[in-house]
Amino acid sequence: MLIDSHCHLEYKGLVEDQQGVLARAREAGVRGFLNISTRQSEWDRVVGTAARESDVWASVGIHPHEADAHADLGAAALLEAAAHPKVIGIGETGLDYYYDKSDRQVQQALFRTHIGVARETGLPVIVHTRDAEEDTAAILADEMENGAFPALIHCFTASAHFARQMLDLGLTISLSGIVTFKNARDLQEIAKELPEDRLLVETDAPFLAPVPHRGQTCEPAFVADTAAFVAQLRGMEAARLHDATTHNFHDLFQKAGA
Repeated sequence: MLIDSHCHLEYKGLVEDQQGVLARAREAGVRGFLNISTRQSEWDRVVGTAARESDVWASVGIHPHEADAHADLGAAALLEAAAHPKVIGIGETGLDYYYDKSDRQVQQALFRTHIGVARETGLPVIVHTRDAEEDTAAILADEMENGAFPALIHCFTASAHFARQMLDLGLTISLSGIVTFKNARDLQEIAKELPEDRLLVETDAPFLAPVPHRGQTCEPAFVADTAAFVAQLRGMEAARLHDATTHNFHDLFQKAGA
């Protein structure tokens, strides 16, 4: 049993055959899907899919690329959307200084808004960070001082130092298909050392298809390939990794079992 802890079922490449995508994933042993939103206009569709499918959950949030377009989004809108029974996470949110598609100060302010909602609701904040390790760590540490909240670094690709910082703050770390790439040696070394009880797997579908599916549209079914790779990397049975990551998912996203 596996859970794809981060996928975008409403995105082009998946939404055109959403039922087929879900069926193929279920056949591959995937028993849960967290359908992630990145802008407010997606929330109804993301939540609607989760409401329709018993094994799909939803998040509500604003990706840092979309921060400028949502600069006035307040906590109230997130809180209202998060009240839905199938919404189990806040995000994805965070900082992206690689593309800089939104003003950095706007990204930071919106990131803090999401964290505040996570703290108030108890729902984990799902963090995207790229080329922004220092500011991401500083904001998370500062906000933890204001009151603890659950959080996840999704699609981890950062440094070993950043991984240690996140673990010290109590965060969970999720690995995507990137860990299977030949040029991801540093990430593979980090993946070997992550605590078993703080590890998740994801696809970020339709992006980042793992080996042996490079070049294809990524599907949630492919989380099985990433899990198999990570299990081998860590020298553990695949079934043990499946059980651990599923347990970790439900331990973090506790509303999923409500």
